[in-house]
Amino acid sequence: QVQLLESGGGSVQAGGSLRLSCAASGSAYRRKCMGWFRQAPGKVREGVVGFAAAGSDTYYADSVKGRFTISRDNAKNQYYLQMNNLKPEDTGMYFCASRPSPSCGGYWYLADEYNYWGQGTQVTVSS
Repeated sequence: QVQLLESGGGSVQAGGSLRLSCAASGSAYRRKCMGWFRQAPGKVREGVVGFAAAGSDTYYADSVKGRFTISRDNAKNQYYLQMNNLKPEDTGMYFCASRPSPSCGGYWYLADEYNYWGQGTQVTVSS
């Protein structure tokens, strides 16, 4: 089993920054590949970034490239999503997810590919 706990959400104005955290525990195998997803009201859950928990493989959605950056603290099993230059369209519930895939890049953006999910943290960006 895997447990994931997100934190760090909040309300900011456009152009601001937030850093989300995902604390992970449980089977290292089952959290080999991680992802951050977001979901706005009435919309499907979309992949923001997929990455290998250990290593450097990282995949960003085009909409966040150059603005969002993930970092890893494997000693603490914590994963961070630094979000800069936030836009109103970044508003949504942000989720951390994991899966034991042999390839973290394959279909990283599909929510159905992930087995474990946190409860989410809300990000609201006002214009």
